[in-house]
Amino acid sequence: MKLTILGGGGFRVPLVYGALLGDHAEGRVTHVVLHDLDAGRLSAVTRVLAEQAAGVPDAPVVSATTDLDEALTGADFVFSAIRVGGLEGRANDEKVALDQGVLGQETVGAGGIAYGLRTVPVAEDIARRVARVAPDAWVINFTNPAGLVTEAMSRHLGDRVIGICDSPVGLGRRIARVLGANPGEAWIDYVGLNHLGWVRGLRINGRDELPRLLADPDLLGSFEEGKLFGTEWLQSLGAVPNEYLHYYYFNREAVRAYSEAEKTRGAFLRDQQAGFYDEMTRPDASALTAWERTRAEREATYMAEARETAGAGERDADDLSGGYEKVALALMRAIARDERTTLILNVRNRKTLSVLDAEAVIEVPCLVDANGAHPVTVDPLPDHASGLVCSVKAVEREVLAAAESGSRATAVKAFALHPLVDSVNVARRLVDGYTAVHPGLAYLK
Repeated sequence: MKLTILGGGGFRVPLVYGALLGDHAEGRVTHVVLHDLDAGRLSAVTRVLAEQAAGVPDAPVVSATTDLDEALTGADFVFSAIRVGGLEGRANDEKVALDQGVLGQETVGAGGIAYGLRTVPVAEDIARRVARVAPDAWVINFTNPAGLVTEAMSRHLGDRVIGICDSPVGLGRRIARVLGANPGEAWIDYVGLNHLGWVRGLRINGRDELPRLLADPDLLGSFEEGKLFGTEWLQSLGAVPNEYLHYYYFNREAVRAYSEAEKTRGAFLRDQQAGFYDEMTRPDASALTAWERTRAEREATYMAEARETAGAGERDADDLSGGYEKVALALMRAIARDERTTLILNVRNRKTLSVLDAEAVIEVPCLVDANGAHPVTVDPLPDHASGLVCSVKAVEREVLAAAESGSRATAVKAFALHPLVDSVNVARRLVDGYTAVHPGLAYLK
């Protein structure tokens, strides 16, 4: 089976390959094609993968190319993990937003909109190419903003594109762990949009154990989200939000923390990964050692500003192991081998959430089999969550409309309608600022 990874020179690709190395069953991936526009990054990641594969007799063969059609031809699965504008683009997303006093995080608020505006046209072009060159391939989208990009690609690929994220999986795992349950045996009632969802129940042997967690302040405050949001707020909500909702519920504090940080997250990763790729230009450097060292630092500093604001302290060791590659592998197995499973995924709504139309991509538990991912019926969201979901989905739709039309006015509308952008004039200045630093937004007129 052939797997093509778009953005194959990306830093997290070895996580995916590492997961593949542990799969020895029939029908596994035997050929991995890395595609990237940057040949130097491709070379660096290929070196890491070669060291990972040492001593593994049935390791998938790895090849690399800068030709998209060549990469896609014959693919059974395509992982889309691109970053339009690179980490320099992410750093600029953060800076332009902070200059206007609003959040610049890469998937939330102004930064997420800017990232979406320059990514959607590229993602749609990729989707059209997949439909033409590899019409039978399944596309698994890692590219952020994951829900928005998945929805853009679904307009060309239908249900053959599925978005994934490790945040809901990590959240469910943490809740199950503090409740003394096996995460693999728990049913997680999670619903929302990507980076905008809530765990409303966690059933073990048919019994919802979340009320027990919410009623115990000590237990509730013992894991990441309890520390991040505070036990009182979680008890008020009657649910446990995705960690990214910290940017909504504690927006002023988050903006202040980002503004006061020595470096934004994007600037930190830009400089850190530049050091890794520079090191990979030395033939004598151990690629795998350098990658593991850089990754450990990256994971330990994840959402550092939010945790500092909340006084949450360092991340627990169990939360430093990644996870999105495991979701991707489980999804591939379920489709390729008809190994039926349940995963939280980004898929088209159909009739799952009545407040959204059928084509809206949402993040919910799905039953997965050889025919793809099928969203599970869920209870309606409470009004406060429903309002936020509808508001952010409306913004995503304006981003899609701006990308299609090239309309600057529509882009301004997308920014102005977002709950974390508090002024139409700020929205106009954001569009001016982003078009000034991003060549990929030159299409907005």
